Amino acid sequence: MLATPALELLLLRHGATGWALNGRHTGRTDLPLLPEGEAEARALAPVLARQPFAAVLVSPLQRARRTAELAGLGEGARPCPDLQEWDYGRYEGITTAEIRRQVPHWTVWSHGCPGGEDSAQVEERCLRVIALAESLAGAGAVALVAHGHILRSLAGTWLGLGPAGGALFNLNTATLSVLGHERERRTLVRWNVPVAPAVK
Repeated sequence: MLATPALELLLLRHGATGWALNGRHTGRTDLPLLPEGEAEARALAPVLARQPFAAVLVSPLQRARRTAELAGLGEGARPCPDLQEWDYGRYEGITTAEIRRQVPHWTVWSHGCPGGEDSAQVEERCLRVIALAESLAGAGAVALVAHGHILRSLAGTWLGLGPAGGALFNLNTATLSVLGHERERRTLVRWNVPVAPAVK
């Protein structure tokens, strides 16, 4: 009997938005892509066209949905509420520097967000995303189109580090990352691979 192929997850962070460029925490605020972000997303299409996917899961927020569409993954993409960005609560729309004036040494990973989510809540979402991807994978990879902190948290969860392990992984807009396996062990295959020139 042949072994079941191990799940491979291809992670795509959405293209640039105004708040992303300004370092403002963008959770549930439904911002559009900038023209530069749309260009970044289009640059993903030729690369992704060479990769068949068993399923595509996308955050319901427009910056992720538009990225999936421009990258050639819009048809058949399945909205996945658990792929929404962290709920930053009272920290929505402000920068880490502003938060640290009130809470020195604050990070989303260690402190969470008052009125929003903490790591334990995000881990529950990440585990549900992984379980859903496993149920859909069949013999192919699953693409996840979403946001910086939730994808970093998902990588940490995948590797057994918990969501706070995401602190170890930089993730730029419109980049490709792959989570996979070496034999039975979950691994990081590729991370934060740029396709288009970085937006300044």
